[in-house]
Amino acid sequence: MNYITFDIEEWFLEKQNHGNRSEKIAEYDRYLNEILDLLDECELKATFFCVGGMAEDFANVIKQIDHRGHEVGCHSYRHTWLNKMQPNEVLEDTRRAINLLEQCIGKKVVSYRSPAFSIGENNTWALDILANCGIERDSSIFPAKRDFGGFSNFGHKTPVIIERKGCMLKEFPICMTTILGKEIAYSGGGYFRLFPLWFVKREMARSDYAMCYFHLDDIIPESSKMMSREYYEAYFKEPGTLVNRYKRHIKSNLGKKTAYGRMISLIRTFKFINLAQAEQEIDWSQVPIVKL
Repeated sequence: MNYITFDIEEWFLEKQNHGNRSEKIAEYDRYLNEILDLLDECELKATFFCVGGMAEDFANVIKQIDHRGHEVGCHSYRHTWLNKMQPNEVLEDTRRAINLLEQCIGKKVVSYRSPAFSIGENNTWALDILANCGIERDSSIFPAKRDFGGFSNFGHKTPVIIERKGCMLKEFPICMTTILGKEIAYSGGGYFRLFPLWFVKREMARSDYAMCYFHLDDIIPESSKMMSREYYEAYFKEPGTLVNRYKRHIKSNLGKKTAYGRMISLIRTFKFINLAQAEQEIDWSQVPIVKL
């Protein structure tokens, strides 16, 4: 199965960090409309993991996604990485985000993705919090090493059921491929921008499970400016040295000029489903149970 997901946070982060520039808000609106039209054209439904703060300041965006028949999932309240937070902070953040999103669309929100896939072996307690907040489906596990942690010991690259302290979560991890003996993602975010389209299509065609994930800022062609030290340190919770900021700048802009067209080609090539549809199509009695 191929899964299509989007992480929606740009409007909120623009208002919080960049002055709520009208031209950027209009740009995000335009790209979202084009994506929704494309999904309609291809008769596909996606899961949109939305930051809870969007429901306060940009409720029209959340309602539009829901109105077009797509699943609205939760992407935290403020887009703060969970591995930078304490359990009480994650609990408060998750409850607030889910409540705001549910009030916005008038439906239960049961799917979740942590910002930057920030659930790993050192904060598996976050999964308990998600389950206790009513989350049933999660897509936060990056089952390999990465810049910001990852979960290299997870051991699974396809859907599983996670069991912890009597709680159960259906987990949809990011898919991986092997290059020169190293496990690496390829189907979303900066990885999608890095690899040529033929490679992504080939890997998806070979696989029984592919999780695609996109951010608007990953596919809008123009390059972003290098972050200020203050913004970098506030967002990443680490020293905003020139080297760190320059590395982040390069990674954030690599391949952006062609990413949007390549994403369109990918969506038109493959059949996709969202997490809500997968809930019905997967025989969960045959899925491994992972006890953490």
